[in-house]
Amino acid sequence: MTAFVFPGQGSQKVGMGAELAEASAAAREVFQEVDEALGQNLSRIMREGPEEELTLTENAQPAIMAHAIAVLRVLEKEGGIAIAAKGECVAGHSLGEYTALAAAGAFSLADTARLLKLRGQAMQAAVPVGVGAMCALLGADLEKTTKLAEAAAEGQVCEIANDNDPGQVVLSGHREAIERAVALAKEYGCKRGVLLPVSAPFHCSLMQPAAEAMAEALGRTPPQVMRLPVYANVTAGLVSDPAVERELLVQQVTGRVRWRESVIAMKEAGVSRFVELGGKVVGPMIGRTVEDVTVTSVQTMADIEALAKEI
Repeated sequence: MTAFVFPGQGSQKVGMGAELAEASAAAREVFQEVDEALGQNLSRIMREGPEEELTLTENAQPAIMAHAIAVLRVLEKEGGIAIAAKGECVAGHSLGEYTALAAAGAFSLADTARLLKLRGQAMQAAVPVGVGAMCALLGADLEKTTKLAEAAAEGQVCEIANDNDPGQVVLSGHREAIERAVALAKEYGCKRGVLLPVSAPFHCSLMQPAAEAMAEALGRTPPQVMRLPVYANVTAGLVSDPAVERELLVQQVTGRVRWRESVIAMKEAGVSRFVELGGKVVGPMIGRTVEDVTVTSVQTMADIEALAKEI
């Protein structure tokens, strides 16, 4: 059984998709369609930067999705691989859940780009710059991190945003609380805490205004029938009902990304091959979470050609 998985924020880099666009008309069409949907030359920012412009949440989110869908389209059109025929399910990390849904046919490419642009803008607008922060705790498990978050909060928001793998958990909330958590990390049995270079505190209760904006947007553009079911971030469970998934996408804005649990659930359901399209971020997390599985990251034409021969 094969799961196709998609990366989240942080996987963007200047030059992303450039080699693919040079080599494939299918990739160029994806980037052009996203540019037209957004009314901006996002593909130029992806190709040439500057990095600070690409890193802006409202640009990074649709850019990461566009890159992954370009890889998928090339795989389908030139590699002859239809993921609905070769895969049992899809999943994505945070914004990657939207990419997974686009891959499964629940959203059009243009709608996915517009939803992610709005999501990025709403998340940025929810909390003034400098008020929130996020940190990664390395060598941390859920139990240690829960106790650390409670100790660091001191009346402020300090919540688990991402449970990524058995040794990495991410906290999100008010900057002072997150800085306290970093300072306390070793005391609570973590190897270390690292502040993340993000512009807003994602996946915590401070994002409630963004959740409301997404509820409105998803009311106007709800997910449609999926060709493959998706493992939802907030439940780590399999979803095939578009109406249920719409509600979960709203909850996802403030809710925990239960990636580690999702990976375990996929493995327990019989998935033995994970294929990450458009990045090499969630693949390593999967490798650290479950054993006896094959993990492949696909980004380049060479990667696509190799996968087409294997799968």
